[in-house]
Amino acid sequence: MHALTKIAAAILLAAAPASATAQDYPVRSIRMIVPLTAGSGADIAGRIIGKAMSEAWRQPVVVENRPGAGGQIGTQAVAKSEPDGYTLLVQSASHAANSAIYKSLPYDPLKDLVDVARLGVTPYVMVTAIDGPYKSLRALIDAAKANPGNIPFASAGVGTSTHLAAEYIVDLASIKMLHVPYRGSPEAIQDVIAGRIAFYMAPINTIVGLVNEGKLGSLGISTKARAEVLPQVVPLAEQGLPAYDVSLWFGMWAPAGTPPAVVQKLNSQVASAMRNAEVIETFGKLGISPLPMAPDEFGRFVRNEIVTYQRIVKQANIPLQ
Repeated sequence: MHALTKIAAAILLAAAPASATAQDYPVRSIRMIVPLTAGSGADIAGRIIGKAMSEAWRQPVVVENRPGAGGQIGTQAVAKSEPDGYTLLVQSASHAANSAIYKSLPYDPLKDLVDVARLGVTPYVMVTAIDGPYKSLRALIDAAKANPGNIPFASAGVGTSTHLAAEYIVDLASIKMLHVPYRGSPEAIQDVIAGRIAFYMAPINTIVGLVNEGKLGSLGISTKARAEVLPQVVPLAEQGLPAYDVSLWFGMWAPAGTPPAVVQKLNSQVASAMRNAEVIETFGKLGISPLPMAPDEFGRFVRNEIVTYQRIVKQANIPLQ
């Protein structure tokens, strides 16, 4: 009995630090890795939520951009980090898209990371040069049919959600175009403005100001409903692509093994941030809908999104990378 008592005491002692850590979390700065360039949709959303979290917890939330390989480099860094809640991943729907288009990844998106929270949902806008040759989706499609495989479109990287969102249009329109991957949204947008690229499926929060200021043209919005911040942009589904209805979302993940209590605390704080008046106003101006989910609900959502992107990849005959 004495030996069993000792064993029980040892177990309780070993568990105590983890319990205390979860209860006191966070006691120091949190590193939020965004595997995309600064100014990307996920980066913007992550910084808004990170600021609200920092103010609520009175601990710094430091955003670190680690772009490359369609988000794989930064994601792998988080997957290999200490599972203590102090290193987080903020990524877009590209997290699910990568799983669909790559034969293998340097991490297992379902086993090496734990789903924490959804940060928001927003449409893509099919943008083009304001003074370019394409004044409508039909004009672009006609040009692509006349010059198969020669007209370029941009993405934020091979396998990203912006890539698959564009490939889906190409497939539904039965055209062939030239894919040009960039390191992120800012770089792609600059080449669209300059007229070097025909179009880019841009997260609405990255271009709403440019479109409203007349610096960037728009050919359509990815959702069947119009966006309040760009009500003049007609859904692609109303322009001859009735099946097209795609949304972009942003999420937060932590390394696998992060204590469930810490994951729940993070999820609750994200939900609280989305009720913050300043966040609601900022998100509204950028066309982001704050639609929080519990961790398990978000996990099911991510898995369903992977299946959706797998279907798009197969339907559009996109070669696996």
